[in-house]
Amino acid sequence: MTSTFRAIQFFALGTWVGSILYFTAIVAPGAFRTIANQDEAGALIAYTLGRLHIAGIALGLVYLLAALVVSRSAGSLAKPASLLVFLMIALTAISQFRVIAKMEILRLEAGSIFANPPDSPIRLAFDRLHAFSVWLEGIVVIAGVMALYLTARSAKPAAATPAAPAVE
Repeated sequence: MTSTFRAIQFFALGTWVGSILYFTAIVAPGAFRTIANQDEAGALIAYTLGRLHIAGIALGLVYLLAALVVSRSAGSLAKPASLLVFLMIALTAISQFRVIAKMEILRLEAGSIFANPPDSPIRLAFDRLHAFSVWLEGIVVIAGVMALYLTARSAKPAAATPAAPAVE
């Protein structure tokens, strides 16, 4: 049973980190390369990133619940890997519900972010928030990779069976 919940931990965290990497390497650049209207590409990015953030928060909670089951102790939530997952959840929530929410307000006020000159106050504010969002996402990925490593390192190998005595 412990191995099942350990697998759930790896699946949850690996899925979350892998999804962020896929989003940043494939989805976001692909949207801006294939959709002619940059505002429409931005809307697609906002939609998919919002779903990714909600999924990430849920996967983080799954990881923490599995950690509780594996260790049979609330103390597992104070271990470095779990603390990193808590950090990932917090930063993801800040990004989604504070930073991106402000970006969406600016997008609605502007009508078109990309129609504004790069030095306009609304564009500068949007770009600052975007840079902060990217920075937060980068920290989440780094924390996720570290948590995966720590989770793997803490996995106890199967007990070795003692070797049978040699018969001469």
